[in-house]
Amino acid sequence: MTVRSDPFFLSDQETAVDLLYYEAVARTVVRLIRQSATVPVTIGVHGDWGAGKSSVLKMTSAAFEGDKRVVTLWFNGWVFEGFEDAKAVVIETLVSELRRARPTSTKVAEAAKKVLKRVDWFKVAHKAGGLAFTAATGIPSPDLLKALYDGLSGLVANPAELITAENLKAVTEQAGGLLKAADSASETVPDQMHAFRKEFDELLDAADIDQLVVLIDDLDRCLPETAIATLEAIRLFLFVPRTAFVIAADEAMIEYSVRRHFPELPATTGPMSYARNYLEKLIQVPFRIPALGLAETRAYVTLLLTQRALGEGAPQFQALLAAAREDLRRPWASRGLDRKAVQAALAGAIPPPVDEALRISAQITRLLTDGTRGNPRQIKRFLNSMALRRAIAEERGFGDEIELPVLAKIMLAERFAPDLYEQLSRLAAAASNGKVPALAALETAPKEAEIAEPAGRSRAKSTSRSAPEIDDWLKSDWAKGWAAIDPPLADVDLRPYVFVTRDKRSFFAGVIAADHLEALVDRLSGSAMAARSAEPEVGRLTEPEAEQVFDALQARILSSDKLVTAPAGVAGLALLARLRAPLQRRLLSFLQDLPTEKVGGWAATSWGGAFVEPGLVAEFAALQQVWATTAGSAGLKAAAAAAAKLKRPG
Repeated sequence: MTVRSDPFFLSDQETAVDLLYYEAVARTVVRLIRQSATVPVTIGVHGDWGAGKSSVLKMTSAAFEGDKRVVTLWFNGWVFEGFEDAKAVVIETLVSELRRARPTSTKVAEAAKKVLKRVDWFKVAHKAGGLAFTAATGIPSPDLLKALYDGLSGLVANPAELITAENLKAVTEQAGGLLKAADSASETVPDQMHAFRKEFDELLDAADIDQLVVLIDDLDRCLPETAIATLEAIRLFLFVPRTAFVIAADEAMIEYSVRRHFPELPATTGPMSYARNYLEKLIQVPFRIPALGLAETRAYVTLLLTQRALGEGAPQFQALLAAAREDLRRPWASRGLDRKAVQAALAGAIPPPVDEALRISAQITRLLTDGTRGNPRQIKRFLNSMALRRAIAEERGFGDEIELPVLAKIMLAERFAPDLYEQLSRLAAAASNGKVPALAALETAPKEAEIAEPAGRSRAKSTSRSAPEIDDWLKSDWAKGWAAIDPPLADVDLRPYVFVTRDKRSFFAGVIAADHLEALVDRLSGSAMAARSAEPEVGRLTEPEAEQVFDALQARILSSDKLVTAPAGVAGLALLARLRAPLQRRLLSFLQDLPTEKVGGWAATSWGGAFVEPGLVAEFAALQQVWATTAGSAGLKAAAAAAAKLKRPG
């Protein structure tokens, strides 16, 4: 058995090696921060999940290393998810990090105590039921504390529902202590905000620094309450000189958090939504990381595979990295680190691992770019899965039977056309030699379409008689585009590839997805009420995550022992399709492939509202008509007939 010495796993953490030339974005952020040294500035680094925002923050932080006049702090909002008072946690973390940066300074220690004392006001307000937290002020009023201290309970309609007698006693005691220590001249909210900012500015003076740079990551992974609390804490610093905040987040997720947290506010204020206005008033300078185009994806895949095979310290990899960076300076004119560019970078000699990387990148770039929408994390995880599967094949002793270009092509179908993949797997498993001759019609379909000769059409038709799936394949532009890429598979024994790719659920729903997706799948597999309660989380999913959840729910339904009654996951699948329109076509395909002799009436009646687009509504109605006359299950036949009757006019 051959044991590979090179690593096969590509780290999913923010990268220390810039393969996408994001250094240009980071350098621009750093330049803006330095130019704003005497004034506060808030910068947004926006992009989809997995676009590379954290990598930009890491490069920004690295640019300030060694500069004693700048203190850079990293705050991960997701780490503090679930803390009782996220707003206070943000400020306390900043103060603590400043003290850690100047551990021997007594001036810093004294100034920090004053700021932390001011933070106690936040904690009192939080314990009082959040009455003092508003979108307008962001800081508790002394008048409110006095009202609590004096026992005035008329502040809310039913304070007993907010705080118990024991909690009220603790709050009033703490409020009393704060009022005794408060400056009698500082009785208004503006005075309190001014005092906080003044004391924090004094803390920066004590630390003897020119600028405090705070990098905030993973805010779009937080629940709305935590995200808004973090943003409200940042608002307190908007007028504190020498502070810079760089916020990495998906704008759509933050806007969603604003809408959820302030549901009673107007939907729009002028030409923009309130959520967009809120974000733009907070973030002065937005940067958006664009999705990768074809050339950038090709260069990225080539570099990732070469880095994995040779190591990032190898001279050949460093030469390719330098060539890619030069090429990506003008991405609109880039050829994507093609073979000609690689030969020039390596002085004509292309090692076998690099040659293999070039073949694979040329093969999968277009479909992978379209399927992942140019998302670097999804691309990396696709390559990780491919490498992992070849490693498994090698450990089991049939690694020599796995060719990466073939495996990559099979995995493209698995990832982006699951119905096609399932059909290929079934046909390969049923064949004595593992070959799927029907693929020949699909692989030659583009050429036949160009010639448009009757003989060509006749040949495709005769092939489809032996493999009914061909009719569906030839109707799919994606399937024909997939079949046209090298290598052709009609004469390949696909059984080893089916074997190593049969772990679909473990990769696309387990290894990729974090715990929050696994937990979401469990909730969507529960009762209808449990599924409905997950609606906000479904709304926050990225498109790749939504597809993963769909795959997991579909697998759970099909693995059920009994399909006569609705299996776990049906209500969740309906909710997912209703909220994520691109999945409705997949839901219809799922229903069309159900074994109608085993399925109960739920298949015809469980999808109210799941189909929205008129064409899909009509197709589902047509499917119900077919079930009403041909279904092998009496329950499905009766339910479909009743559903079809209800839809008839009159």
